[in-house]
Amino acid sequence: MKLQGIIFSLIFFIGITGFSQNALDDLLQKYNSGDVPYTSVEQLRMDQLNDEVVILDARESNEYETSHLDGSKYIGYNNLDLSVLDSITRDKQIVVYCSVGIRSENIAKKIQDLGFEDVKNLYGGIFEWKNTGYPVYDNKGKKTEKIHTYSKYWSKYLKNGEKIY
Repeated sequence: MKLQGIIFSLIFFIGITGFSQNALDDLLQKYNSGDVPYTSVEQLRMDQLNDEVVILDARESNEYETSHLDGSKYIGYNNLDLSVLDSITRDKQIVVYCSVGIRSENIAKKIQDLGFEDVKNLYGGIFEWKNTGYPVYDNKGKKTEKIHTYSKYWSKYLKNGEKIY
């Protein structure tokens, strides 16, 4: 009886994980052009640990202040601050992220248009980062579980962490 329960739980977990991955794939295919290549959270984590990447947050300031990836710089979306790019060489690897990867593609395209050669979009954004179990930090540099989800609609893509609206 216990084995059946374990098997059922495993199948249920795989089903939910697969559904959410498919839902995210569908969402990104619907809203993104694909002009900016994606990078995975796992690849970004390796690049981040090796200090090989500039990470830019393309969300609004209140979202960034709630939590952000360690070492990321705020570039914004509606109030885009391109001066962040002034100290970055054109050949440096740049990864742009937002909540799920839609706004960040728009900002990444603008960065590409300025002549930056190695610009990527974080697949699934900060939600996927947190869903994978990687840490995020508040505006004081402390680890936090809080993630600003922009709205209740978008919060369904965050499975791990405390949802803030």
